[in-house]
Amino acid sequence: MTDTVTVSTHILDTSIGRPAHGVAVELSVRPGARADWAAHGASATDADGRCKDLPALPEDTTHVRLRFETAPYFTDQQNQHDEQGKQAEEQQDAPRTRDSGAFFPEVAIVFAVEPGEHYHVPLLLNPFGYSVYRGS
Repeated sequence: MTDTVTVSTHILDTSIGRPAHGVAVELSVRPGARADWAAHGASATDADGRCKDLPALPEDTTHVRLRFETAPYFTDQQNQHDEQGKQAEEQQDAPRTRDSGAFFPEVAIVFAVEPGEHYHVPLLLNPFGYSVYRGS
């Protein structure tokens, strides 16, 4: 058995029921609850909303932080929604729905890790809320 710790994640945009593509994710680690954070890797979610290429963690890691840059994703979603609304308005006199965008411009998830484990941490996201859990 190896003591290597690995992390993966994915994001589901629950407001549209689809994976969130292109969200930047930063991985930071620390060797204890009072230690400083050290950047360890970065990625972005793929078309399936997954980050599969985060690096294995250093041996002394006890805590991990995943930081998701959600504001650019929701800005892009809002722009797509606005464009669809414009097209619908041109076809009929339907009112356009306006939304203020992401209430959470970023989401940071901190969790403890044990040697030899894999941690899959999904993020369920919408413009005004989120939840996370330890997946498999």
